[in-house]
Amino acid sequence: MTALEITKSNSETTKSSSEITKGNSKAASREKWNWKPHKLTDVEKDKIKKFFMGSREKEGFLKQFVVYALLICIGFIYLYPILYMFSSSLMTLDDLLDTSINWIPSSFNFKNYAQAGSSMNFWPVLGLSIIIAGIPTLLNVLSCSIVGYGLARFEFPGKKIMMGIIIFTFILPSQVTMIPTYVLYSNLKILSTLWAFIVPSLLAQGINASIFILIFYQFFKQVPKVLIEAAQIDGAGYFKSFVRISLPSAAPAILTVFLFSFVWYWNNSYLTRMYVSGVMTQSKWTTLVVQLQKFATNFSTYAQTEASGATTLNESISMAGTMLSILPILLMYFVLQRYFVESIDRVGITGE
Repeated sequence: MTALEITKSNSETTKSSSEITKGNSKAASREKWNWKPHKLTDVEKDKIKKFFMGSREKEGFLKQFVVYALLICIGFIYLYPILYMFSSSLMTLDDLLDTSINWIPSSFNFKNYAQAGSSMNFWPVLGLSIIIAGIPTLLNVLSCSIVGYGLARFEFPGKKIMMGIIIFTFILPSQVTMIPTYVLYSNLKILSTLWAFIVPSLLAQGINASIFILIFYQFFKQVPKVLIEAAQIDGAGYFKSFVRISLPSAAPAILTVFLFSFVWYWNNSYLTRMYVSGVMTQSKWTTLVVQLQKFATNFSTYAQTEASGATTLNESISMAGTMLSILPILLMYFVLQRYFVESIDRVGITGE
């Protein structure tokens, strides 16, 4: 075989091998583009469905995502004003004028709280605020629980009419009865005294008492009648059955009424100034919220005193006074909210 024939043979061999390689690559690419996805089994589909949609034992991812997103949005709406007040209350006057400082002050100025507290006479007024809000709240809880129990457990003529009147007084604006109430308190000689809050609360007519009566009415309706009947068979009267059986089971209602009533008495400055603090004649009774309304006047008086060292009134000092007025309520909530949630979780009795 000549050299030329050998060269032709090698070239043909190389050509055939390249064609084979090219054919293999085409087949591989064809297999690649013709790839079929893995078909999910019924078990895998069920797992994916349970993960997103949930089951009876566990909530799904989509529901949890929606719930937490709503909670975060709603929580931000409520927390933003408090965070803004707290941040502004620690700023100096230079920080307020500096547009580059929005949230974190350059230095924490706690003198704002000292000046605001001194101008509001914080500690004595705090004691008066607790008395003004606390005593009517306790009386509200006692009287509304008795009225709610009577409506829930006893049948008497005119019961439905009385329930309708209670609901009507709840939707009736307080401004409608304000002037007649003021005239009544004036005739009873209880204006500018704490009795203006004590007497209505003792008669289940305190601030928003109608809704508290309805809350107790609903809770006492859930107490099984067989428990009351068993106590009566053992010799317990109506009052003892109420104190020993019904009242302990209404612990969530008691705590709910106490918290709402205390907050409403604490924040209600208009009725406090009209009935307790006094409009025509000023009494010693005042609250932090009332002092906050007169904050500018009180601070001016405080700044004029000798050796007060007070600066001019600015937004930081005003925010510090606002934080001081709501600080006791925030602390009370943080202490009691755990017991409130636990008491709600323990309620599982159905009426018969």
